Amino acid sequence: MTLQQLLLGKSDCPCGKVHDCPIRHVVIKTDACRHLPKVTQAYHHILVVADTNTYAACGARVCEVLADRVCDTLIYTPEGILVPDESAIAALRARVSDRVDLILGIGSGVINDLCKFVSFDCGLPYVIVATAPSMDGYASRGAALILDGMKVTLNAAVPQAIVADVDVLAAAPMDMIRAGYGDIIGKYSCLNDWRLSREVRGEYLCEYVLQATYDEVEKTVALADGIAARSPEAIGALMEALVAVGILMAYVGNSRPASGSEHHMSHYFEIVGLTRGEPYLPHGIDVCCSAVQTALLREKLLSLDGSALLSAAFDRERYERDVRRIYGTVADEVIALQNKMGWYDTNRIPAYREKWARIREILADCPTAEQLLALVTRVGISYEDFCALYGDQKIKDGLLYAKDLKDRYTVLWMYCDLYFGGTFA
Repeated sequence: MTLQQLLLGKSDCPCGKVHDCPIRHVVIKTDACRHLPKVTQAYHHILVVADTNTYAACGARVCEVLADRVCDTLIYTPEGILVPDESAIAALRARVSDRVDLILGIGSGVINDLCKFVSFDCGLPYVIVATAPSMDGYASRGAALILDGMKVTLNAAVPQAIVADVDVLAAAPMDMIRAGYGDIIGKYSCLNDWRLSREVRGEYLCEYVLQATYDEVEKTVALADGIAARSPEAIGALMEALVAVGILMAYVGNSRPASGSEHHMSHYFEIVGLTRGEPYLPHGIDVCCSAVQTALLREKLLSLDGSALLSAAFDRERYERDVRRIYGTVADEVIALQNKMGWYDTNRIPAYREKWARIREILADCPTAEQLLALVTRVGISYEDFCALYGDQKIKDGLLYAKDLKDRYTVLWMYCDLYFGGTFA
C-alpha cells in the first residue's frame, strides 16, 4: 500500500467504518522544500515555528523558498529538552496574530505536537516540515502534550502537508533515526495488545488497518541495515512507513494501531523522569526496548495454566500507596483517571479463564523477547543501556503501573490482574 493510496482513504472497509485522511500533500524526497511554495500557495501570512536545532537543519531554506509570505518566526530556545507543556503552548499562542493564516512547523515530535494542537485550537491549518524520521505522529490526529505534569493525547487535526527532505532526515542525530525505527518495531507489541483487547473486552478492531500496519512494520525490518548506515533511500522509506502508520491512526480516529503497552511504558519513563528530574531515553528507543519487556510478560503469561488463574479483592490502600510513591506530584491525576475508568473494580479473571485458549493463541502470535531484541540491536540500540539506566525497580514499577497513565487495555492489565490476584505468587 503506497502513501498516495492511503491518502485516498477507504470507503468500503469490512469493519463498517469510512476511513479518510484529509492530508493533501506528502512530499518525501531530495530538496523537498522546493515544493513548499506550491503546497502553501493558498496562504500569505505564515507563522514559522522551530527550535534552535530544527531551524539549523533547514529553517533558512524554508524561509528562503517562502520569501515574504513568512510574517513571523518563533524559534524556541530551551535550556534543555523542549517540553510540550503549558508554557510552550502559551508562547506559540502569543504569536498567532489575526494576520496569521497558516502555521508551519519545522521539526519532529514536540514541534509537530505543539503546532498541531495550537493550530487546531485556533482554527488554523498547519504544515509540518520534518527534520527527523523519529516518530509516527506526523500524520496522526492526536497531539501528545504534557499538561499538569501528565502525558495526555488531545484531539487535533492532521497537517495539510508533510514535507521531508531525505538528506535532512539522513543527517538527523542517529538516536532520532533509531527512535523512528524503534517506534515502528514497537508495533509488534501494540497490535498484539489491540487483538487481546478485542478478545477480552470486545473492543473495535479493523482488520484492514491491523494488516496494513503489520505491512509497514515488515517493510521497516527489511530496511534495518540501510537505516543503520544512514542510506538516504532507507531513511526515506522509514519516513514513509512512519507517515503511513500515522495515516492509519487517522483512519480509526485514535492511536490504537500504533500505541499499546510498550508506549505506556515509554510515557511512564518520561513522566517519572520529568517529575523526579531523572534522565530518560528518546521515545522510540524506550518504545522498542519496552516491547522487549512486554514480550517477556507474554512469555510469562503463556507459561500459566488457564484453569488455575487466581483472583483477589482490589487492595486500594496498596494501590494508592504505590501510585503516590511512583508518580509523586502527578499521583492525584493518575488516581483520578483510574477512578473514572473503574477498571480496578472489574474482575476479569473469569473472562481470562473462559477465553484462555484464544488468549494464548494471540499472545503467542507475537515475536519473542529474543526475536525483538535481535531487531532492536540491528540498528545499534542498546537494550543493556536501557536496563542500566532505569534499573530493576523502576522497570518493575512500570510493568505494574505504566498502564495507569492511559485509558487503554493492554497486556499490562492482564499481567497486573494476575499479579495482584496471586497467580504468580
